Amino acid sequence: MSAHVRPGWMEKPKPVTQAAKAVALVAVVLLVCVPFLVIVSTSLASQREVVANGGWVLWPENPTLQAYRDILDGGIVSHALGVSAGVTLVGTLLSLVCTVTLAYALSRPGVFGGRPVLLLVLFTFLFPPGMIPNFLLVKELGLLDSYASLILPVLISVFNLIVLRGFFQAIPEELYEAARLDGAGDLRVLWSVVLPLSKAALAVVGLFYAVAYWNSWFYASLYLESDHWPLQQVLRTYVVTGSGLTDTTTGEATVNAPQTIQMAILVIATVPILVVYPFLQKYFTKGVLTGAIKS
Repeated sequence: MSAHVRPGWMEKPKPVTQAAKAVALVAVVLLVCVPFLVIVSTSLASQREVVANGGWVLWPENPTLQAYRDILDGGIVSHALGVSAGVTLVGTLLSLVCTVTLAYALSRPGVFGGRPVLLLVLFTFLFPPGMIPNFLLVKELGLLDSYASLILPVLISVFNLIVLRGFFQAIPEELYEAARLDGAGDLRVLWSVVLPLSKAALAVVGLFYAVAYWNSWFYASLYLESDHWPLQQVLRTYVVTGSGLTDTTTGEATVNAPQTIQMAILVIATVPILVVYPFLQKYFTKGVLTGAIKS
């Protein structure tokens, strides 16, 4: 049967239904795209044009990159951008390694201590520690004002662990047995059998981790000094408080953040995830169907 032939059980959509779907789709696209267009346009507009238009610009008459030059030349945003990129890359890699190994161990039947460990993990998911216990633990471990404080306390997400565990359990047991018969150990089975079949799930979980690390600002405000802040905390300071920071290279205070500066930082903080997402989008459908593999 051709892919374009409608199945017999599927009714032909009515023109009114198709029109309603088209209107709803256009409305959703506009709700997403128009605010982002306003943010980008405002960041490219001059301060005089922003003031003349009441703080927002839909289409700048004379686009300029002056706002981006100002924030990147100051040293604060560029340093924060490097911090966020480093924490995101290192944190995502470490989280994937730890989550994959633990999920694989918990997915295998007969593992010594597997059930108590799983119950302990689920307990932390149902009863997470509060802010004060987290802070006291980080302080006792000597991680204050260290980038490790942004990674180690959130190294493994229980939700991502359960997703990967279910995906590994859905892999046919015959593949595990065939690898065992060939003399493969646990690490060999994980590397040669499990991981190649789990690319979709790994891509989804990796994106979840990367977005969480990239967007994290609360822990930075608790554990780090201002000269070590990641981009999201700097963005919050500029946008929410409307004030600048102290330049770490000169020690001088920056001027109050105008609207163009705020929107430029917002664009810099948003674009990296938007660039990465399209390359991983195709894996989402496969990644959520954890039980789709059949023997």
